[in-house]
Amino acid sequence: MSAPSNPESVPSGPLTGRRILVVEDEYFLADDLQRHFVSLGAEIIGPVAYLDDAAEVLKADAPIDVALLDINVRSEMVFPLARLLRSRNVPFVFTTGYDKKSLGSEFMDVQVWEKPLDLPRLARSLTALMAGH
Repeated sequence: MSAPSNPESVPSGPLTGRRILVVEDEYFLADDLQRHFVSLGAEIIGPVAYLDDAAEVLKADAPIDVALLDINVRSEMVFPLARLLRSRNVPFVFTTGYDKKSLGSEFMDVQVWEKPLDLPRLARSLTALMAGH
């Protein structure tokens, strides 16, 4: 697990001051997500490639504005982490290669972004999600 990005070196942008938890086990996608959101001013928590590490972040009560959750992380489903985020009133979206039907009824209200991701559209969506939360 990497440390949060240094907010002093973050450029100003539409996500300035926002802390985004990224749970993604695909290295290159995690790196792309981090680079893109940092370029928009966000502080990234992670990227986290293990669900146990993500749970530790939540146990530490790190402030989180929004989370991006890969549905399947190292062959584990991310739903227990999603439930924790929901219980803390932290908005989140799923990123996945699965379709929305695989979520079941519990998470049908959560946005699902299919891979490959359109990062500019995803950033706009996250901004709107946080504004409406």
